[in-house]
Amino acid sequence: MNLRIRKALPEDSTLIYDLIRKLAAYEKLSDAVTTSVEELQKNIFDRNFAKVLIAEEHGQPVGFALYFYNFSTFVGKPGIYLEDLFIEPEHRGKGYGKALLRELATIAKTENCGRMEWSVLDWNTPSIEFYKKLGAKPMEEWTVFRLDQDAVAALANEKIDIKSAES
Repeated sequence: MNLRIRKALPEDSTLIYDLIRKLAAYEKLSDAVTTSVEELQKNIFDRNFAKVLIAEEHGQPVGFALYFYNFSTFVGKPGIYLEDLFIEPEHRGKGYGKALLRELATIAKTENCGRMEWSVLDWNTPSIEFYKKLGAKPMEEWTVFRLDQDAVAALANEKIDIKSAES
């Protein structure tokens, strides 16, 4: 096999940024990318908020998976949340995406995680079918909610009027 999967290193920050930009273009979300190489370097490698696996073919990067740990109170165990999975278009269909997911499953198993989760855009039929073939199930009864940075700031600064039990 010509594929090697390795843990990303701090010197991969520019590569990770470039792959994120390519993923955003594929997802038609290029305008949503507001990060920088420096911010990724700080938050992934210095602060350890996320981890990255790099897929290489003959030593050349062809894709990545960015993930972090979450926690399930119901299962009582950590889980892996896959934030991004991307394979360069010319390298798709070779099994590299599945190999990255297998590596993540191996990490999850080793770490005794209760599950792996991720989101997929509802129009991305090829990815949805791919994930279903792996045994993944859509969580159709759940809706994802998000506060963007402005909404987080507004909520954090909001004065809350707590009502007493007598009210």
